[in-house]
Amino acid sequence: MRVYRFLTGPDDASFCHRVTDALNKGWELHGAPSLSFNTATNQMYCGQAVVKTVHGKDYDPSMKLGEQ
Repeated sequence: MRVYRFLTGPDDASFCHRVTDALNKGWELHGAPSLSFNTATNQMYCGQAVVKTVHGKDYDPSMKLGEQ
């Protein structure tokens, strides 16, 4: 099964740590990161898609993708 997640968060060290954690758990970057500016909070936000192949499991909509 192929699993997809889109990580988002403020453009700060915590976002980079979340992506780094995913990479160290076997996830791979998928495409380029995205950036968006929130004028209401005056803050930049990041997004990064990650994918992972999980062997021996079938997809179920109730599964928690981050725990795969």
